[in-house]
Amino acid sequence: MFIGLISDTHGVFSEGFRDFLEPVDQLWHAGDFGGGLEFAGSLAEFKPLVGVSGNCDNYELRFEHPLYRFFECEGMKVLMTHIGGYPGRYDPRARELIDKYRPDIFVCGHSHILKVMRDPKRGGMLVMNPGAAGIQGFHVVRTALRFHIDEGNIHDVEVFELDK
Repeated sequence: MFIGLISDTHGVFSEGFRDFLEPVDQLWHAGDFGGGLEFAGSLAEFKPLVGVSGNCDNYELRFEHPLYRFFECEGMKVLMTHIGGYPGRYDPRARELIDKYRPDIFVCGHSHILKVMRDPKRGGMLVMNPGAAGIQGFHVVRTALRFHIDEGNIHDVEVFELDK
């Protein structure tokens, strides 16, 4: 399965991101959609959408996109939440979820900083934060990821960058 991963759109989905993500089979959004259900719906019309709500999302959106999701994709266990952190600096709630579910892939957003790294203390769990795709925030470059997951393997991870 070909996955596109974005976060922190804050109501903005620019044409460059649309072009980069056009070939993916599914779009994952790690929170702070912005724009409420209408904006999330426009993303779901573009590609099948799996998302979580973020700290800036309204309660209406949280009914459709919960605070976290745990699911399986092509033989890999995936945990997604907005506020997560990274190895050695996990948010306490995220750490509890990681310890409970023991995912192969942990997806988060919030920091607006792109990070893809392994956590050797958690069996090599892959931590993925796509950075921020929107224009709101301190980041200078807007980013997204796309990658393939097949038969329990993740491969061909690509980064997209767009000036703010």
